[in-house]
Amino acid sequence: MTQTAEARLRLPTNGEAIRLAGTADEYFRLIEKKFGVAIRPRGNEVAVFGSAEAVAAARRVLEDLAALSRKQDFLSPQDVRAAVELASEDSPVQFSDLSNDVLIVTARGRAIVPRSMGQKEYVEAMRNHALVFAIGPAGTGKTYLAVAMAAAALKKKEVARLVLTRPAVEAGEKLGFLPGDLQEKVDPYLRPLYDALYDTLGTEGFQRHMERGLIEVAPLAYMRGRTLDDAFIILDEAQNTTPEQMKMFLTRMGFGSRVVVTGDVTQVDLPKGQRSGLLEVTEVLRGVEGVAFVYLNERDVVRHELVQRIIRAYDRFEKGIRGEAGSGELTG
Repeated sequence: MTQTAEARLRLPTNGEAIRLAGTADEYFRLIEKKFGVAIRPRGNEVAVFGSAEAVAAARRVLEDLAALSRKQDFLSPQDVRAAVELASEDSPVQFSDLSNDVLIVTARGRAIVPRSMGQKEYVEAMRNHALVFAIGPAGTGKTYLAVAMAAAALKKKEVARLVLTRPAVEAGEKLGFLPGDLQEKVDPYLRPLYDALYDTLGTEGFQRHMERGLIEVAPLAYMRGRTLDDAFIILDEAQNTTPEQMKMFLTRMGFGSRVVVTGDVTQVDLPKGQRSGLLEVTEVLRGVEGVAFVYLNERDVVRHELVQRIIRAYDRFEKGIRGEAGSGELTG
């Protein structure tokens, strides 16, 4: 029979214990479910019961989250899930290694940090390589972390400007068939980039940088014929580039520039039969010095927990379809 172990965590105030618990104890419930423990709060003390191994893991998560809570005065569901996932993976990296790795502090005072091992690897790749490809599903922070790194580089004067671009053909729509003038046509495609910039720099900061010409957000077609020196350049939704567009974009890179290319190879919206430039470049540039490829997965998703389950379900479904196709027999 497994013996029940117990650990107690005493917090400075009742308020900190309440913050650690989350609304209706939702954070405690998440930790209980993940590690198979029981958490019993009382005043400023939190008791954990379960197997010795599970109690030790849960206590470590609670201590990490308590330290983060004291530093930033709040906890988010993403913080809790990141701490739980990291402890579950038995990673040598501590949660504090992530929470202390601040890329930039937003205009609202929120520190942007990597929230998973995959995101940490991505951030380190951007710090150490001139050209980085980040490939993974929606919600893994590919674009957001790239924008944060770009904004930080601009703030530190490591680059002179930011250039953010996307292919302007997605989900079967072409610009020529959309209503409005050119700006109205391209804005919906570029909106996620604007959103990330607004969140990182604040509305006033973003407008000020735009007016000074320090930030450019434009469709990929506008990159042709240019050389971009001393810039941090982000190509988003790169799975929707053709091989020719990808080559054109990569050869725009000038002296003193850094380039990040992001995409999700499971969400290609190109016409049927058209090969994705992102898929091709993983073969063309594999092993080239100065180039890094980072692959993110559902463990790196920082959106709603349900998004992780949706991605896993689609992965299983698509693997099943490929398996059936591979095992099919030719009939004459």
